[in-house]
Amino acid sequence: MRYDPEIAVPRIIDLFKKYKIPLTFFVPGWTINNYPDAIELMLKNSHEIEHHGYLHHDNNAMSRQQELDILRHGIELIERVSGRRPLGYRTPMISSNGVSKHTIDLLIEEGFLYDTSLYGDDIPYILQNNKGLLVEIPCFQGLGDWYHYMSWSDFNYRGAVSSPARAGEVFKAEFDAAWEHRGMWMCVWHPFVSGRLARCAAIEPLIKYMIDKGDVWFASMSEIAEHVKAVIASGEWTPRIDLMPYYVSPAPGVKFGGPIS
Repeated sequence: MRYDPEIAVPRIIDLFKKYKIPLTFFVPGWTINNYPDAIELMLKNSHEIEHHGYLHHDNNAMSRQQELDILRHGIELIERVSGRRPLGYRTPMISSNGVSKHTIDLLIEEGFLYDTSLYGDDIPYILQNNKGLLVEIPCFQGLGDWYHYMSWSDFNYRGAVSSPARAGEVFKAEFDAAWEHRGMWMCVWHPFVSGRLARCAAIEPLIKYMIDKGDVWFASMSEIAEHVKAVIASGEWTPRIDLMPYYVSPAPGVKFGGPIS
């Protein structure tokens, strides 16, 4: 994984610097500890660093206290290197539905502004419980580089690898639809995946296309979340509000993976 912090992160930062576009890096705590130069480069270029667990653990495989301990440890690490508490969170194990029954409660209790781990809408919405609320900035699998480029036995993931041109077609089509409906477009790019030469080169025409189309706001994730809260407070927009938890127990007679026989 040395390619990620030593080659890919600098390459991606150099590309986005040309267009003065802010990036949000979701960084595991282990990476913060072991690759300080990459972290310094992110901060030096005014990009934000947010919470991504410690080492791609699965929140559903641990107790509430274990999840809280890891969450607080990550907060401390980010605060130490950046001078501020993280505002956002992306589950470190999204492939296993890594938002546990405790995750949203813990994020609200620890004062997070937003989460970006769920898939429940095309635009941000609100997650609320009896202790407060959280802005959810939803993901979409088609806008993740993993589903276009990854085939790696070490990660137990086998898929057909797309060309950068094909992935770019998907990214552009989703952007056009979001633009038409005055919505949100958010790619999830892993530096060691999208930071490879041809794939990174394919990002620049997409950036230029967005700029030329106009009426586009390039924003960090925290800027999006702050904007959502501002338009709610002003009465300009009423969000969808999901009351948490969605369910208090699994559906009767069903376990993960299918019905009980």
